[in-house]
Amino acid sequence: MGAISPAEVALVLFGVFFAVLLIGSPIMVALGVAAMASFAMVGTDLGAMIEMAASSLTSFPLMALPCFVLAGSLMEAAGVSRRLVHIAENIVGPIPGGLAVSTALACVFFGAISGSGPATTAAVGMLMIPAMVNRGYDKGYAAAATATAGGIGIIIPPSIPMVIYGVSGQQSIAKMFMGGFIPGTMIALAFSAAHLYFCRNLDTSGLQRWSVSSLLRALKDGIWSMLAPIIILGGIYAGFFTPTEAAVVAIFYTLFVGVFIHRELKFHEFMSALKTTSWLTGRVLVIVFTAYAFGRLLTEYRIPIMIADWILGFTTQVYVVWFFVVALLIFLGMFMETLAIILLVTPVLLPVMVAYGVDPIHFGVVLICCVAVGFSTPPLGENIFIASGISDMSLEQIALKALPFVLINIAVIALLIIFPDLVLYLPSLIDVTLQ
Repeated sequence: MGAISPAEVALVLFGVFFAVLLIGSPIMVALGVAAMASFAMVGTDLGAMIEMAASSLTSFPLMALPCFVLAGSLMEAAGVSRRLVHIAENIVGPIPGGLAVSTALACVFFGAISGSGPATTAAVGMLMIPAMVNRGYDKGYAAAATATAGGIGIIIPPSIPMVIYGVSGQQSIAKMFMGGFIPGTMIALAFSAAHLYFCRNLDTSGLQRWSVSSLLRALKDGIWSMLAPIIILGGIYAGFFTPTEAAVVAIFYTLFVGVFIHRELKFHEFMSALKTTSWLTGRVLVIVFTAYAFGRLLTEYRIPIMIADWILGFTTQVYVVWFFVVALLIFLGMFMETLAIILLVTPVLLPVMVAYGVDPIHFGVVLICCVAVGFSTPPLGENIFIASGISDMSLEQIALKALPFVLINIAVIALLIIFPDLVLYLPSLIDVTLQ
């Protein structure tokens, strides 16, 4: 084992990984086969590798993953998403582009509960895409507006990808949540401004005028929905419970609201939410299992340090490194799912960025913002697939309409890199360690 250099391990690890990917295998298969090939090369028993990888699934923070997925599914069934959309509509009113702005706001509200981009797109899109089309919006534009805004769902806390990054990079999940507030709000405001510009000539005649009374009625009807993120996030930052425990609180709060307040959560919807949660969680945990073994090899043979030293010898300009990192992440987002990217690149890129003096929370939030772009970029683009199914428009048509919003998203990411305090100010106000 001692005669094998880190460079040889890296060559086999990444060589097998990309070779298996190129023949069309799923990401978890590529990670697992690459790890097994490398362990076999260095002479490690494969049984020990499996035992090592299985231990990754016992992480306490990882328990938040199925809980947040279940909470998001239950909230959709309990009528929470519908009420949040109604509040967003009444906040904006019947201005040109107002319904598209309402879509961005609704994604912020629902993202603050579900923590999932595709779940946010599906919940909001089912309501907003038909509504926008009925009011004269281009169908492709309506689908693109929903797909791109759905990415905000993983930036606004609580966020499932932030939980995965916190576990993978051993960073405070609570600080990651705090770091996502300002970036998520910035993206939502930038999208809203773009909608007001692009839809400035839209005919709004015949729409109900904005009124305080209608807004108050919407807020009264949706007060329990609005309280959900306040209770969840407020409890975390007040120290009443950890992010993992907050996910369990979210489930019980949703059950209470859905059964006793709204009375819309039925047994059939409950079982459907459990089925969705089992399928999504199982898929993610298989990736975590194989990615842990992959990452363990990277760590043991100091491959990230070797890559960092190579890059440090190439350039000393941190913004040059940021440019290549963002370009790589957006490129990967076009072909790989979000959680797989986070698990794959965190052990490689985090030590590199730390070597350049970048704060791990800053890097983590920018990483989440970059992979959020991948939700609305083909060929993978999960949000585009969802919006396509709802609107009955082709992926190509939606992707073309989504391009301006992708560029706006990238512009916001550039601001976050240039001004780190946009990410780090709120996390600096708390002192929470990873539980």
